[in-house]
Amino acid sequence: MTSSPSKNASHLPPSSTGPQLASPRSLGRLRKQKSAHQLSSNHAALNGPSLISQQRQLQQRNTSISQTTLIPPPPVPAIPSPQKHTRARSNSDAVVPNPVNVGPSLRRNQVPKKPVDAKDELRSLVRHGPRSDVPDALQSLRHWILVDGLEADNDGMSDLRIYVWLILLNAPPLSTDIYLDLIRRGPSPAYAKIRNDTHRTLMTNVLFQRRVRENSIIRLLNAVAWKLHDAKSDRLTDSGRTTNASNELGSPELQHASPAIKHAKGASTATNDGSEAGASEPGIYVQGMNVLCAPFLYTCRTEPQAFIAFYHFITRECPGYIRGAMDGVHKGVALVERCLTVADARLSAHLTSKGVNAQIYAFASVLTMSACTPPLPEVLLLWDFLFAYGSHLNILCICSQLMMMREELLTDPSPGKLLRSFPPLQAKEIIALTVNLVRKIPSDLYEELVHHAE
Repeated sequence: MTSSPSKNASHLPPSSTGPQLASPRSLGRLRKQKSAHQLSSNHAALNGPSLISQQRQLQQRNTSISQTTLIPPPPVPAIPSPQKHTRARSNSDAVVPNPVNVGPSLRRNQVPKKPVDAKDELRSLVRHGPRSDVPDALQSLRHWILVDGLEADNDGMSDLRIYVWLILLNAPPLSTDIYLDLIRRGPSPAYAKIRNDTHRTLMTNVLFQRRVRENSIIRLLNAVAWKLHDAKSDRLTDSGRTTNASNELGSPELQHASPAIKHAKGASTATNDGSEAGASEPGIYVQGMNVLCAPFLYTCRTEPQAFIAFYHFITRECPGYIRGAMDGVHKGVALVERCLTVADARLSAHLTSKGVNAQIYAFASVLTMSACTPPLPEVLLLWDFLFAYGSHLNILCICSQLMMMREELLTDPSPGKLLRSFPPLQAKEIIALTVNLVRKIPSDLYEELVHHAE
């Protein structure tokens, strides 16, 4: 009985020379590897690359082509770099070399200083005081007034004028309580005469009437009358206490007073209105003081300001104008004729031949410092000049006005009619003529001008 070949084969040993057959387990591994390889290759062939990857590949190709062809790129405009602001080197950062050995490119450009405005410097002088000596500052102030003038509007109002006047008059600040105490004392001995004159103060001047009330004029003049009355009483009291043996002039205070007061040792007491006093004694009110105080009230900000400025003006600049007989005014009128003879002999002779003397046409202008002649803004400009260089120059200002009317006066057969009222003031022209006229006046005559109002 023969065995089947399949069964016998299972028992045959493996041949050493023939090919070896794989086992079922190894065949399974081969099939898995083959199937995995086939699946990966089929997936890449079916799906292909994504759109994003394709676009990237296309851009890479274009870039490579442009680089190979060497096409120059379009020009890019130059963007200016932002300027850097750096701090300039100060003197403490480094030692500055000698400017002689430094080239022109390294030298510092010196910017010229801007000129200082005269008005700003004047305002600084009024507010903060002088930077140098007081005499030099006063000289500069006078020069500004003469050359440039104080800045003002069409009505003559200036925010600096009253302070400049107080400086030139050397008037100290005044407490308001002092002025109010004088007002509370009631009517002064000269109150009746004051009330008779105040309503006539610059009646036709619209600017003054619109700004200043009559009550202000009454209060101011009444306070000044009380102040003068007290000063007069003090002088009389002191003169009675001292003997003539100790002091030839009476009171020691009178040694520095005006010559007329020095010779009045036996003065009488004050009268009721003050204007009836002797010629050597100052009164407490005279006619014309109402016009003299008008520019102060118009210019000042307050009544106490006007009071102290007006009081110092009449007691320091022209005390002879407020005496009972007004001897200073009469001296000034006589000086007008004498100065006119020096300035214009022909005009002076013509007026004298027609019987026109200065007592007729110049008395009011001398008494009021030309404040009786409109317009008021021109009066203020003229007063700036008078306070700067001396109120005695008002005499020459009157002569200058006459010389400006020279042709009309010489051709008119009755010049007295023209001189009943002076033409409107032209301050700049009058000041220019007065400055030139000063050079023609002899020194002895000019000395009388300076002292005639004492």
